[in-house]
Amino acid sequence: MRMGPHMMLGSDPDAVKGVQVSRGIWRRVLGLAAPYKGMLVGFLLTIIGAAVLDLVPPLVFRQIIDTTIPNQDTAQLTVLGLAVVGVALVSAALSFSERWWSARIGEGLIYDLRVQLFDHVQRMPVAFFTRTQTGALISRLNNDVIGAQRAMTATLGSVVSNVIVLVTTLTAMFLLEWRLTLLALALLPVFVLPAKRVGRRMQALTREGMNLNSDMNNTMTERFNVAGALLVKLFGRYRTESREFSARAGRVRDIGVKSAMYGRTFFIALGLVAAVGVAVVYWVGGNLVIQGAITLGTLVAMAAYVTRIYQPLTALTNARVDIMTALVSFDRVFEVLDTPNPIQDRLGAIDLVDPVGQVRFDHVTFRYPSAAQASVASLEAPGSSTESGGPDVLRDVDAVIEPGQLVALVGPSGAGKTTLSSLVPRLYDVTGGAVRLDGHDVRDLTQASLRAAIGVVSQDPHLFHESVIDNLRYARPDATDDEIAAACRAAQIHDVVAALPDGYRTIVGERGYRLSGGEKQRLAIARMLLKDPAVVILDEATSHLDSENEAAVQAALTTALAGRTAIVIAHRLSTIATADQILVLDDGRIVERGRHDDLFAAGGLYADLYRTLIRGDAEGVAAAEVVTPGVPT
Repeated sequence: MRMGPHMMLGSDPDAVKGVQVSRGIWRRVLGLAAPYKGMLVGFLLTIIGAAVLDLVPPLVFRQIIDTTIPNQDTAQLTVLGLAVVGVALVSAALSFSERWWSARIGEGLIYDLRVQLFDHVQRMPVAFFTRTQTGALISRLNNDVIGAQRAMTATLGSVVSNVIVLVTTLTAMFLLEWRLTLLALALLPVFVLPAKRVGRRMQALTREGMNLNSDMNNTMTERFNVAGALLVKLFGRYRTESREFSARAGRVRDIGVKSAMYGRTFFIALGLVAAVGVAVVYWVGGNLVIQGAITLGTLVAMAAYVTRIYQPLTALTNARVDIMTALVSFDRVFEVLDTPNPIQDRLGAIDLVDPVGQVRFDHVTFRYPSAAQASVASLEAPGSSTESGGPDVLRDVDAVIEPGQLVALVGPSGAGKTTLSSLVPRLYDVTGGAVRLDGHDVRDLTQASLRAAIGVVSQDPHLFHESVIDNLRYARPDATDDEIAAACRAAQIHDVVAALPDGYRTIVGERGYRLSGGEKQRLAIARMLLKDPAVVILDEATSHLDSENEAAVQAALTTALAGRTAIVIAHRLSTIATADQILVLDDGRIVERGRHDDLFAAGGLYADLYRTLIRGDAEGVAAAEVVTPGVPT
């Protein structure tokens, strides 16, 4: 038998209690295993061969005891002895082969599922990630994928091995001596019933331990990232955090001790029952030998076989739970893979060639997708709302941005500025109307070509935990060092990077925490410039810069954005005042549009917002007066 009793204890009936697995999942599983069909056949044949071969040694010993020794046939004894050695060598080879098949199939399935999940998830729209728990998603990529892999190797191998071992062993036992076989089977309830009780307790401890480990890991993840560590330091909560972590770790320790003791109890019980079974067989069988009913060799063979039937019989009593648990893992993986992606290339989508950067919002209406449309319920936090998408956040937005124009989106918080800009690279799809780039509905363009034409610098740009140059090359993997340096000079960040300990090879840290906010912004601008897009979206891209750095970056952007369409969401006066067109949004509508002077003179919402900016940014007044002399403040 190839599956120990500890695997039986690891199955959890409560975890699959009441769970319904669709019939189609079997076809999905078989389809997933299709590339490994030949390997699976080899795997199963190896298991069968090993199970049958394990029957040989007791029969050889029977022959030696009943025939070879009484006849004093040394030649036959030598042959049989060599046969036992040969069987052992072949069994070792089969065991090695079985492990190779299992590892090759299992690791191959893990690879296939992980790649499929990663590829599918990363293509999901932004709305999916705004609702999904990252930890739950990673668990699908790890725990459930591994659980599904075990279904194809450990569980399948266990069930087949146990069935083969049980059938072949019982067949051999009945053929040798049916009375002793029935006697050995009669002892099974003495072991199975207590084992089930121990198993249920073990399962409860396993669930509790997994939950405690999850809590402990979650604590470490939150406290050990930069933001969490900074918060602990600022509030001086070292001792409290240590006490709480110590308590959690202590409970994990206690559960581990209990689990170890229950596991040992199971093994001891199994050993005792096997010993009792052997003793009973020897006692009853010994009497049969004395009476001449059976031979001594038969008795020895029966005693060897009896130890082989208890473990597979016990494991098979839990086979349904094992299979259901494995199928649940597959079901959870398929649940993510089957989540539809509403933002996909249309049939016949075309590439955007030589974009010039004309953007048109053609009577655009938009509402955010509902929970059912945007995510998987089981990946959301418990108690998450299942509300519909809610009211429209953009209403009949109609505007044209000509190539090369700098357009500022202005409005109170929640007016829809960022949402409107997100529709251009098709992070969301419009509910009504259309967004057009160079006359094409963005939904008729391939996403790759559309996003290649658009560069975005957000308010909080993300940097990977890699070197400066790796973060910059994310925009253009083939960029040369000179091109990267030129982009950084244009973004006024080259001197800062060159002064770092390892220059462009310096690791920026998680989310770029080794850099200041302004430095991160300028690196993000350099990354965007390296991409060389036709349309640039700046979402508060200069919000973290002081006046001196902002002036330098604004000067760089003035040159860098020449010939490009720029959509800027900004509260800085210098950006707004120099815009070719200002779109003023309020409650999802464009309520005013025009240039700075005209809108300010009109005395509407823009003028109120502008005066608020002046009061909140004294330095911005000077900048605005330089750019737009004579504008009243």
